[in-house]
Amino acid sequence: MNRQPAVAGSFYPANPEQLHLMLDQYLSDAASAEKVPKAIIAPHAGYIYSGPIAASAYARLKKAHDRITRVVLIGPSHRVAFRGLAVSRAETFTTPLGCVLVDQEAVQKIVKLPFVEYIEQAHTYEHSLEVHLPFLQEMLDNFEIVPIVAGDASPEQVSQVLDALWGGEETLIVISSDLSHYHNYATARQMDKSTSRTIEKLEYEQLDFESACGRVPVSGLLKLARKKSLSIKTIDLRNSGDTAGDKSSVVGYGAYVIE
Repeated sequence: MNRQPAVAGSFYPANPEQLHLMLDQYLSDAASAEKVPKAIIAPHAGYIYSGPIAASAYARLKKAHDRITRVVLIGPSHRVAFRGLAVSRAETFTTPLGCVLVDQEAVQKIVKLPFVEYIEQAHTYEHSLEVHLPFLQEMLDNFEIVPIVAGDASPEQVSQVLDALWGGEETLIVISSDLSHYHNYATARQMDKSTSRTIEKLEYEQLDFESACGRVPVSGLLKLARKKSLSIKTIDLRNSGDTAGDKSSVVGYGAYVIE
């Protein structure tokens, strides 16, 4: 079974050449860094809005292009309401840049947990995972994904799954989340700055749905980071008013890394 792209042609170009050029532009504009992150939080909107912010995190994978062979990808559900976490029976996820294999062993390992189940409709039209795949395809050589859509799940449940799949330097964790939604520019900047401080302090209990649409997966990562005594830092914080939208009603985007 293959999961076909749902938002190619709307969130990002369906033409492989155009997509590659767009990603190349964003990634070359972003600063790379010495350290390769173990985990990143990056946004999932249309590329013209959030692509540059996502690229700030993805550009840092350059030195690990041949080392990272598994990506655990968790994003929120936008279309289907359910409890717990949803995995898919798909063997591959396709984008205009080609197919990405799913790590079946990892999926079978976590589906044994009582709150993880196969829910195909949670994956079929969901963009929160899909928009990250072309960035990963652009930056990494050979990798498999563990695609997970988060429904109404607790920070404890998400952190349990992340802990089970944490692995070593071959595994990258990607959490998909935008920040505030549809406030004016000044309000959004203030709210997103405050959310970023909360994220940096690992105070996941303080996050609500107004802070970040991916609050559920973000909280799980922060809970685990606290347990493992890891620190997280903000590397980019902008909104759609800074990239491609007007400033009267904006969506906030942040890029964060655990190194």
